[in-house]
Amino acid sequence: MTANAAADGTLTPRQAERRRGILRAATALAARGGFEAVQMREVAESAQVALGTLYRYFPSKVHLLVAVMREQLERLHEQVRRRPPTGADPAARVAEALTHAFHALQREPRLAEAMVRALSFADRSVGSEVDEVAQVTSAIVLEAARLPDPPTAGQQAALRVVAHTWHATLLAWLSGRASLAEVRADLHTAARLLTPAGPETELQLVPPPVRGGGAPVGG
Repeated sequence: MTANAAADGTLTPRQAERRRGILRAATALAARGGFEAVQMREVAESAQVALGTLYRYFPSKVHLLVAVMREQLERLHEQVRRRPPTGADPAARVAEALTHAFHALQREPRLAEAMVRALSFADRSVGSEVDEVAQVTSAIVLEAARLPDPPTAGQQAALRVVAHTWHATLLAWLSGRASLAEVRADLHTAARLLTPAGPETELQLVPPPVRGGGAPVGG
């Protein structure tokens, strides 16, 4: 059993409920004491599962907290669906939605710190879980933008930049390197990439660097 087993529908209803219980326990511990407070033995005791069972669902604390982050983002995504932002254009709507999401995490700073630290510590073994977090973040941005047409290649790149900016500003705020005003300004700046002034300013995809012989790297 892997940490993302629920995503591909391989869990039975009982297993899915057990997994939700584990996530609830980890979330509560992180909200009270941050990253260091989430100890696997305490999570198992709080969720009323054997320690070995916990490790079958989540091989490490990092796997567990990245899964918690995905769950929190899915809740934010649902909130955006229920209460769409009302900005006049895609950039304004995205900035509004991400600012609301930031404020939601701001209300639980220790939980936010635990999730972001786990994301920054994640190695290749947590790659699929990290990808899922990125996908949910991009889905939130796309849902908020409500683009009139399918996103162009440039807008898809802009969506990724906006998602990266949101995670980076969250980390900067948690570490004391950015104020709330700077976070809001950065989110608005990144969101404007979705609505360039005209076709000639469409965000351009950068080609791969070339080696001395002129062949693209990796080609």
